[in-house]
Amino acid sequence: MSLTSDPPLHKAAESGAEREDYSALEVVPVRNPWRWAAVAVTAVLVAQFAHGLITNPGWEWEVFADFFTTRTILKAVWITIQLTFYGTALGFALGIVLAFMRLSQSPFLKSVAFTYIWAFRSIPLIVQLLFWFNLTYLYKRLDFGIPFGPGFLSFDTAGLVGAMSAAVLGLALHQAAYAAEIVRGGVLAVDGGQLEAAAALGIPRLRQLRKIVLPQAMRSILPNAANEVISLFKGTSIVSVMAIGELFYQVQVIYGRNGRVVPLLMVATVWYIILTTVLSIAQYYVERRFSRGATR
Repeated sequence: MSLTSDPPLHKAAESGAEREDYSALEVVPVRNPWRWAAVAVTAVLVAQFAHGLITNPGWEWEVFADFFTTRTILKAVWITIQLTFYGTALGFALGIVLAFMRLSQSPFLKSVAFTYIWAFRSIPLIVQLLFWFNLTYLYKRLDFGIPFGPGFLSFDTAGLVGAMSAAVLGLALHQAAYAAEIVRGGVLAVDGGQLEAAAALGIPRLRQLRKIVLPQAMRSILPNAANEVISLFKGTSIVSVMAIGELFYQVQVIYGRNGRVVPLLMVATVWYIILTTVLSIAQYYVERRFSRGATR
């Protein structure tokens, strides 16, 4: 009887033989015929679509090339970018305030934030835009003074809210309602135990928010926030009802004059694709920055 913990020699020899037998087996890769069939069908459909784009004269690519970089279209693209930037910046600034109002312990602040979010998510954007655009029909003047009493300072609304100001105001207020819920969801995704630990260490609340909560919440906020920005960018086309010279409005004006509907719509489509792609690339790098340390 062996007094050592080593396995018997004949057992070791048998295990070595088994390993040799396993290594001699042929490895057969998994075959996926339906996957390759789907790839082939997709490639054929894409090739047919591309062939139609190139050979179909109805697309009128020469008209597309003539108008794609004209001064009018480039100016309209710049107005679209401005509307998106101001709507996003003001909307998310207000949305952050509303989000923390809903997360506060005050029933009053919670009620105000909830009512705002409920109202602006319920009313269609086009109605909000037309309301702000026609504000002067409801209120000729705005007076500041004693409530229900005399006013000390007044403004004429006709010169206070123009078409561009009404568009930015409507887009920002509408965006704020959705941004508030995005930010609130991101903050709620952060483990509350980290805040308790930070409070136990005596870290001030503002520093907890800036150094602990927001860097982690951004990983949850960014994908949804990027979707909202892209949706707002494309949604700026709705301000065409206010005769603002953004991209879609200018395209409509041009094809209303020359009748080249399809190539002018393609001008707008390609510009939207280009700028959306730029936003998606920016989203990728920002997300990667905030994901440092979260993935191994």
